[in-house]
Amino acid sequence: MIALTPWVIRLIVANLIVFVLTGGSPSLHLKLALWPPGVLQHPWTPITYMFVHAGFSHIFLNMLMLFMFGPRLEERLGGRDFIRLYLLAGLGGALLTFVFQPAYPVVGASGAVYGVTAGFAMLWPRERVYIWGVLPVEIWLLTTVMVFLSLYFGMSGGQPGIAHFAHLGGLVTGIGYLKGRDWWRGAARREFRRAATGHVDTRSPDDTTLQRWRAIPLARLHELNREEAERLLLKAERQGVRSLTLAERAFMDRLSSNH
Repeated sequence: MIALTPWVIRLIVANLIVFVLTGGSPSLHLKLALWPPGVLQHPWTPITYMFVHAGFSHIFLNMLMLFMFGPRLEERLGGRDFIRLYLLAGLGGALLTFVFQPAYPVVGASGAVYGVTAGFAMLWPRERVYIWGVLPVEIWLLTTVMVFLSLYFGMSGGQPGIAHFAHLGGLVTGIGYLKGRDWWRGAARREFRRAATGHVDTRSPDDTTLQRWRAIPLARLHELNREEAERLLLKAERQGVRSLTLAERAFMDRLSSNH
């Protein structure tokens, strides 16, 4: 059973509230939707369009994807980074719409949710998703297919009425945000060590880090966090601390600093 996390709950509730309000008010729907030529008159729309949907199936699919991939990603990143990724992915979808589909109005959380899906795929690429509940597909492959489909239909003009470039913008922004986050954290950590020690110790910091990670009270963690922490701790013990990616090390550091 997936345990919903704070920001995922807030986002689902906000989307449902706006869906109900706009369903009874077409004028409000138009005021909140993103229409590139009118953005100067309605500058809030690059944000509000993420919460407006074209129908029940539209909001259902977006909220289902957020429900599937959001909680685990929020647990891993922390609430602040998760909501940043979500909103920036939505803005990235708006930006690509401005560039490639400026004449069409756009609504929906798809760009933001695609960014969440891309973030999930970066951290757990081998995780399997069951299409229609029966066909197992690894998430890295599903995300790759989503990129190519968005490119193909966006460039060919197929499936009119679907904002394929918003999807693509969300995917690219989500990946870019996590890549930049890992780079910034790695650079900041290296700079701190250089300032503190004047040299890079190739052994002691890794031993100290491993001891700190071993002290994490695994039994008190949420089941998903505990499984991931146990896997990463075993990997660090067998292959060394530096075998972990920056994102994995940041995850373990966050757990150790919280306890």
